[in-house]
Amino acid sequence: MNFREIKCFKAYDVRGIIGKGFDEDVVYRVSRSLAQYLEAKKIVVGFDARQTSKSFAETASQGVMDAGSDVLEIGMAGTEEMYSAVNQFSACAGIEVTASHNPLEYNGLKMVKYGAAPLDNEIELLKIRDLSEHGIWLDRKKGGYKNISQEARSKYVDKVLSFVDLDFSKPLKVVVNCGNGAAGPTLGKIIKKLHFKNRKIIFYEFLNQPDPNFPKGIPNPLLKENQELTGNLVKQKKADFGVAFDGDFDRCFFFDKDGKFVPGEYVVGLLAEAFLLKDKDSTIIYDPRVIWNTEDIIKNNRGIGILSKTGHSHFKALMRKYDAIYGGEISAHHYFRDFYYCDSGMIAFLLMLDFLGKSDKTLGGLINERIAKFPSSGEINFEVANPDKILTSITEKFSPVSVVEKIDGVSFSFENWRFNIRKSNTEPLIRLNIESNESYQIVETRLKMISKLINEFDQ
Repeated sequence: MNFREIKCFKAYDVRGIIGKGFDEDVVYRVSRSLAQYLEAKKIVVGFDARQTSKSFAETASQGVMDAGSDVLEIGMAGTEEMYSAVNQFSACAGIEVTASHNPLEYNGLKMVKYGAAPLDNEIELLKIRDLSEHGIWLDRKKGGYKNISQEARSKYVDKVLSFVDLDFSKPLKVVVNCGNGAAGPTLGKIIKKLHFKNRKIIFYEFLNQPDPNFPKGIPNPLLKENQELTGNLVKQKKADFGVAFDGDFDRCFFFDKDGKFVPGEYVVGLLAEAFLLKDKDSTIIYDPRVIWNTEDIIKNNRGIGILSKTGHSHFKALMRKYDAIYGGEISAHHYFRDFYYCDSGMIAFLLMLDFLGKSDKTLGGLINERIAKFPSSGEINFEVANPDKILTSITEKFSPVSVVEKIDGVSFSFENWRFNIRKSNTEPLIRLNIESNESYQIVETRLKMISKLINEFDQ
């Protein structure tokens, strides 16, 4: 096969614009290279709801089989269903064809190795990229193919439901927005089984039919217009809370009964508390962007907290190293020891459902208490000409007068406020998070100050 430079390898996966760097040839090369590099006997292949995903999955399967590996196909499924199948069927690797929350013109490949462990992005992904570009294939007997979609989903549903008992009598009304992504069919199976455990829960499912045209917009719950849609649905149905999934449902986002979006840092704290109430002295992994609320909850519940750089490969490595029961990123990736140390939007949803069903407080009540105690700015993005210059200038200014931590970007801690500043890996952006342990007025004041400095340093 002729040499082809492939530029769509990212920090953790393969992703690009269809027809402009990402196409059938790239999918074939990468999938065959993954199978050959890992010397895989069998590989799970799944795909999301996008127009091109099924075709790309067929091409990926062809590449895997041409490398001499067997394909276990799980059909349209979430990324976490791929993680589950890799473990449930002792596969050597998994491929999910998905662009998750990216615009329509994108698609990509999420790949894992045995145990659904992430590929090392400094060695393994580079080796696979090199092999993909040169296309030097070994001559192998063609692998086989088996569709395991029904069995894989059944095992997955049982697995995620094992995280909750739902043993409460409190009636709950819940809005679930699947965004016309891959979540709908899987959620339907979960709700059907869930009702055998608790019939007090009423679900209002919206956009639960997969639709590659995404008539209500790309399933990205971080977009303001999508948040308004889910928030309005919660208010219309007078629901207790709402949840919205992204395209491959490895992330979910929550809304209180007033339709207000719940910031991710407070969700991490609630889920950490849910685990620590049952398992004292357990380890929680969390990211360094906003930490004081999470650290307060961990301390008050006798947990052990460990900071991790953002990104699934970093989190999963530390989850395994410390056998952490739970890990949470404020970007809505939630990791679970008993789900193969992998992230799952569906488990996060079920845990929140169980937690609120057993609490005498509403989601809004719980969150507002934490916001009052530890207010934060949310992540603010600044488009700048020279991100490195700004990071250096900010560090030089604040290092002499603060506690400095450099796990992810740079964090500066003071007596009653703290901020983290980091640059985007893919765009000319600086990302800023500010928090306080006293008042939102402090957050606002410091935000104005840091914003002014960023603009000055960018001159």
